[in-house]
Amino acid sequence: MVILSKLEQEYLLRTIESGMDLADLRQLFLWAQGPLQSLLPHEALLCMQVDGAGQVQRSECLHRRLLDAAALGLLHGELGMRLAQAWRGGRAQPAVLEAEEGGGPLAACRGLLLRSGFENALVVGSAPVEGAASVFVLLGLPFRPGERHGYFLQLLLPYLHMALLRLPATAHVRPGRMAPERALSAREVAILEQVREGRTNEEVARSLGISALTVKNHLQRVYRVLGVANRAHAVARCLELRLL
Repeated sequence: MVILSKLEQEYLLRTIESGMDLADLRQLFLWAQGPLQSLLPHEALLCMQVDGAGQVQRSECLHRRLLDAAALGLLHGELGMRLAQAWRGGRAQPAVLEAEEGGGPLAACRGLLLRSGFENALVVGSAPVEGAASVFVLLGLPFRPGERHGYFLQLLLPYLHMALLRLPATAHVRPGRMAPERALSAREVAILEQVREGRTNEEVARSLGISALTVKNHLQRVYRVLGVANRAHAVARCLELRLL
């Protein structure tokens, strides 16, 4: 039996309340990087819709740090598929995979996890309902995930499941949301990629060899182009438009 502390109860309630009506990728990203991070810190959230045969029909990866093409390819490809199948073939309970030695239903995926650059993964999913099952993977937790963390994620499963089903099947832009009036420049994209990793204007400036004021000016122009008000919304909007 898992007994929650008062602070954990507060975080859990806040996460559930804010996750009830998630309807698009932008909202899901903001929720994952806000309330969910408070309860279950992680570097990436992989959301997969799985058919009755256990094949991944759709996957979305929400991550706070920049992932290279190889890591994303593994998450959306072989690693994601094998995690989903291994989890479904087990006891259908929250399961943990760690880079170091250990057993469990996900153990055969350890090599792929190492190649993806993550140290651990926490996996949970819905019942194998044909055409509507889902599997969710938290990757890169800053601590060794265990029963307590699996319990938290399992409590959030209905909200994650419904959010994934609500996401438009093909639209990269939500109905009523137009694409930007111009394409973002390479410098603007480079700045946004580092903003997504949580870096400050000063840190971005040092990395790119420009001034913090120049970074701020670039971001202000990006906000106007995207029709957003702050850094988090700019990153979420770019993810929604598949600009990053």
